[in-house]
Amino acid sequence: MSEFPSSLLEGYYNFRSGNFKEEKKRYETLAEKGQKPSTMIIACCDSRSAPETIFSAHPGEMFVVRNVANLIPPYGPDDGFHSTSAALEFAVQSLKVQNIIVMGHGRCGGIAAAMDSEMAPLSPGDFIGKWLELLRPSVEAFGNNDLMTKAERQTALEHISIRHSIENLKTFPCVSILEGKGRLSLHGAWFDISLGELWTMNPDTGDFSRAAEEKSE
Repeated sequence: MSEFPSSLLEGYYNFRSGNFKEEKKRYETLAEKGQKPSTMIIACCDSRSAPETIFSAHPGEMFVVRNVANLIPPYGPDDGFHSTSAALEFAVQSLKVQNIIVMGHGRCGGIAAAMDSEMAPLSPGDFIGKWLELLRPSVEAFGNNDLMTKAERQTALEHISIRHSIENLKTFPCVSILEGKGRLSLHGAWFDISLGELWTMNPDTGDFSRAAEEKSE
């Protein structure tokens, strides 16, 4: 068996002497009283777009679920295994989060694969192709537009898939009931990796606009 990656151990040492030392009391409180995050974020597992880093979150502040292409399946209880749906159910019913954010990002490999293949078999593997079939409605809604560049098409599909995942969120009874009572808010966001910019979705129009660089006084 090979040794544990030295780069990760170095990062751990820095964590122990830095962040953990500075927030030791917070960690002790979280261990004793448990977590109570107000926000759940469903993000892509792409290593370039970590929500905790983007939002400068402290331990215990966000409940984060990451999967390929930040997708949310429609409500469909059956005998299969549903990790994203299970995490969603836990966040809403047990943790009682007040906000759910679907956060995509630029240059998403899953989106690119779906766009380029036009939903042809995406992988010889056992799982990824089936998972990315969740993008089929977004691809079909977008259609073909030869006047757009490939990069423009990809960004547009990344936005559309976020909106579609939010619609899938609403198929979960635990989500739709609480949203209807005003106790749960659903949001969309998109992160531009190359520029470090966050774009947020207007809940009424579905349009994305760049967040202000600095907070207003």
